[in-house]
Amino acid sequence: MKALLVRGLLLALCIPQMGVAGESAALEAPQGAALLEIRGDITQENALEGARFDFAMLKDLPQFGFDTSTPWTSGVSYYSGPLMRDLLERVGANSEMVRVAALNGYEAEIPVSDFYEYDVILALERNHAPMPIREYGPLWVLYPFDQDDTLLNEKMRFRAVWQVMRIDALK
Repeated sequence: MKALLVRGLLLALCIPQMGVAGESAALEAPQGAALLEIRGDITQENALEGARFDFAMLKDLPQFGFDTSTPWTSGVSYYSGPLMRDLLERVGANSEMVRVAALNGYEAEIPVSDFYEYDVILALERNHAPMPIREYGPLWVLYPFDQDDTLLNEKMRFRAVWQVMRIDALK
C-alpha cells in the first residue's frame, strides 16, 4: 500500500497539472507586436486591461477558412483565421454583444449570436497571405457572404469590420 502511495505521489509530481474541465490554459503575453486587444467582460487576461494577441497567437488558434466574395473586393478569395466564437471563448468573454473598433475609427456593435449562427472569422489571411492595412488587414471580421443569402444586406455589411484593432465584450 505504501509503495502504491509513493508511486502515485511521484506520478502526480511528474505529470503537468491539467485545468478543471472546460477551463482555458493561461493566456500567454504576446511575443511580437500586439495586433489585437480584447477588453471588457472577459476572464482570461494577459495585460493590465484585457487580452492582447500578436499574429502568432492568433495563428495558433484553430483556423477556419472559406471562399467568398465581398462588396469591397473583386472576385472570390479564400479567407482564413480563427472563428470569432473560438476567439471569444479563448478569452472567456461573457457577453451578448461586442463592439469592434477599426484603425480608422469605425466601430460596429455585433451580437455574439452572429458568431454561432454563422461561421464568422477574424480573417488573418487572404489567399494564404497576411493582409496589409491597405487591403483591409491585418484583421477583418468577415462573414461568409457567399454561403448564405441572408448575409447580403446592409446590416450585415456594417458588421464586417476591417482593420480591426480592438474588440470590447460589452457588459
